[in-house]
Amino acid sequence: MLISTKGRYALRVMIDLAEHQADGFIPLKVIAERQEISEKYLESIIKLLVKAKLLNGLRGKGGGYQLTKAPEQYTVGSILRMTEDSMAPVACLEPGADVCPRAAECRTLSLWKGLDKVINDYLNNFTLADLTRSNPDGFDYVI
Repeated sequence: MLISTKGRYALRVMIDLAEHQADGFIPLKVIAERQEISEKYLESIIKLLVKAKLLNGLRGKGGGYQLTKAPEQYTVGSILRMTEDSMAPVACLEPGADVCPRAAECRTLSLWKGLDKVINDYLNNFTLADLTRSNPDGFDYVI
C-alpha cells in the first residue's frame, strides 16, 4: 500500500478546512496557497471531495469550500479510501478482486488480512479533529 499524492493532498485540504472552518467558505486559491499545492491539481481533488459529500462548494463572490460535518466526524481512513484506488496490502484483498485459486491453501492470506485490518483500524482511529491539534500523540512526522 502506497498513499498517493492525491490522498495526501486530500487529507491536507480537509485539515486546512477543519482548521479554518470558522472562516466560512474558503476559496480554492486560498487553500492552494496555504498548502502550496497547484490550484489546477487541487481542483480535481476538491471535485472528488464534493462528489463524495465531504465538502460543500459555493460559487461566486464569497464562495469556496467548507466541511459538510464537524471535524470529529471524518476519519482519516474514510478520506483516504475515497481518494485511493485501493488501500489493500496485496492484490487479492482489493475490492472486487477475483478469489485467488490458491486461497484455500495460501499460507500468507491470514497475514495479509490481519495487516489490512490493522491498517484500516489505525486510519479509522484518527479524525480530522485529532490532526488539527498540535502534536497529537503518535504523530511526530510530516505528511
